[in-house]
Amino acid sequence: MQSKNIQIMNALTVDVEDYFQVSAFEKDVRVTDWSTMESRVVRNTEKVLSVFDRNSTKATFFVLGWVAERYPELVRRIASAGHEIACHGYSHQLIYNQSPEVFKEETIKAKKLLEDQVQTKVSGYRAASYSITNNSRWALDILAEAGFEYDSSIFPVHHDRYGIPDSPKFPYRLETPSGKSLVEFPLSTADMLGYKLPVAGGGYFRLYPYFFSKFALRRINRKELEAFIFYLHPWEVDPDQPKIKTNMLSRFRHYNNLSKCEQRLERLLKDFSFTTVKDILQKKKLLDS
Repeated sequence: MQSKNIQIMNALTVDVEDYFQVSAFEKDVRVTDWSTMESRVVRNTEKVLSVFDRNSTKATFFVLGWVAERYPELVRRIASAGHEIACHGYSHQLIYNQSPEVFKEETIKAKKLLEDQVQTKVSGYRAASYSITNNSRWALDILAEAGFEYDSSIFPVHHDRYGIPDSPKFPYRLETPSGKSLVEFPLSTADMLGYKLPVAGGGYFRLYPYFFSKFALRRINRKELEAFIFYLHPWEVDPDQPKIKTNMLSRFRHYNNLSKCEQRLERLLKDFSFTTVKDILQKKKLLDS
């Protein structure tokens, strides 16, 4: 077994949503049809929890309000295992396609739902598909007003769905458009030949060979002496999930290497050390203990 990098703790995160709720399928599966679909989020999240338990690893779970409302025992199961509960919004809609009024209503609803279920404050938020962009910075004001202490929605890359390319790479305290304060933990990128390459997990983790992900992530620890943040969805360890009829690009992004993901995750947890987002931000003194 390879030794862990014990010098730097990294942030491990899970976006708890079902396979049919991803933004890439928004034109193929209507929200009104979600309740008729075969749900696999409980079994897949429990599979992820088992992987973490085998490796004595704690993580931050950004839970979708729609899921929490239907499976409250799952949320309590995550919390009882010692993981951090954070908010992934309510309906997994892209923020820049919502009005501020709808976004605020859904966000406050999801936050209260999770706090009632675990009886503790929910400090963190992550947008559906990292959809806080230059067109939706107004959402940061709403997050601060709602009582969130940190956000992890900004991806400092160019992408067709998300990204603020010129934003900072590592955790920092930002000023919202109206002058409020919020801590941001941006998704990880690695500098490669002058290009910021997304390496934070998810589809990138499935697309790249494992040795390259390990190289890029370790470079953040060793060269830049910073923690990286890694994300995964429960459906990514479920190669047997029902197939959604969709376009070629979305099909590739969603289904590529699902059969390899769980094994790669096990290797990742042995090669690096992880903890929750909140723990890292507290140790950086960006959040109060």
